Amino acid sequence: MSQKFDKLKQIANNEALASKAKSLFALLKKTGTWLGNHLTWLSPKKYLGTLDWYIIKKFIGTYIFSIILIISIAIVFDFNENLSKFTQYHAPWKAIVFDFYANFIPYYSNLFSPLFVFIAVIFFTSKLAGNSEIISMLAAGISFNRLMRPYMISCVLIASLTYYLNSFVIPHGTVIRQNFESLYRNSKKNTTAENIQQKVGPNTVAYIQYYDNRYKRGYGFSLDRFENKKLVDHMTATEIQYDTVADAKYHWKASNWKIRKLKGLKEHITSGAQIDTVILMEPTDLVYSKGQQETFTSPELLDYISKQTSRGSRNVVQYEVEYHKRIAMSFSSFILTIIGLSLSSRKRKGGMGMYLGIGLALSFGYIVLQTVSSTFAINANTPPVLAAWVPNIIFAVIAYFCYRKAPN
Repeated sequence: MSQKFDKLKQIANNEALASKAKSLFALLKKTGTWLGNHLTWLSPKKYLGTLDWYIIKKFIGTYIFSIILIISIAIVFDFNENLSKFTQYHAPWKAIVFDFYANFIPYYSNLFSPLFVFIAVIFFTSKLAGNSEIISMLAAGISFNRLMRPYMISCVLIASLTYYLNSFVIPHGTVIRQNFESLYRNSKKNTTAENIQQKVGPNTVAYIQYYDNRYKRGYGFSLDRFENKKLVDHMTATEIQYDTVADAKYHWKASNWKIRKLKGLKEHITSGAQIDTVILMEPTDLVYSKGQQETFTSPELLDYISKQTSRGSRNVVQYEVEYHKRIAMSFSSFILTIIGLSLSSRKRKGGMGMYLGIGLALSFGYIVLQTVSSTFAINANTPPVLAAWVPNIIFAVIAYFCYRKAPN
């Protein structure tokens, strides 16, 4: 009797578990259905139709093709021009391919990205207009603003990639490329500095008579600390060496050092052969070489600008221009795309030759204006933000004018 009762009890327990599992699955199914209904706005299919994908593929494909075509030609000309120097300085093929041209390609592709965007838009949009595809789209009731949507989505992808490469990838490659040029192309790189005086603390000033960045070593060093405009500490050393293997930054080794502590009329002097010390300066703060701002990532640029500004240094304008230029350059793809689309979307006799010429002229004009405004900011004390955004402001006005003249 007890065995039958246990068996019935086990069957009841199994039925209860099955009922709970069934209700749990029903709840999960209901939750999944609710999530599916409320998260459909995340699906690209909600916003992108067949026409959008068609234009995006054409845009991105033509953009990549133009980069491959023009950069390939640039590499051939550059290699032909520098072959004698590569041979003269015995540059190994591995260094030529992986150190120079592997970093040459992303640097110049990104530098001339506005040109490639303009060429891509003019080229494939003129072809669509020549095949009467733009006319068919507009005749089907698609507005010009709706036609711009896939173009703008493509610009978001290009602008995001451009900013990421400019801010985090290309600076590291630029360091390798510049080191290659200094070794095998006789590109002189500034590695020394004389009579450096720098504020390294709220009331502390450092002085180095001569500094050699190749060995991270300085000669004729002194460090003065003030309180209430009075000198209280004076340290001198015949030589200081930056500790490149230390776990933290700002570690220096001073040789033949002497410290004078001034307390009223009394003076306490200590000296020694070598001492480890922490001084709030780095080799990058002491020597400036042409194009150095291009070797910093965007976070490093911000850190450097903040540090140099707090020290009262005036040698930060080119770094500020570089930082803001990277942001402004990402938006250039939107402006130039609107201009290119507005110019080439109307079907005209004579093909796309004239519009391709206009596109090239405007793209080169943008790049030249960007260079001129940056140089003007460095030499004429123009605000760096304004200098970086002047090309975008001017070409945004041109884009608006072209947009107003675009076909309905």
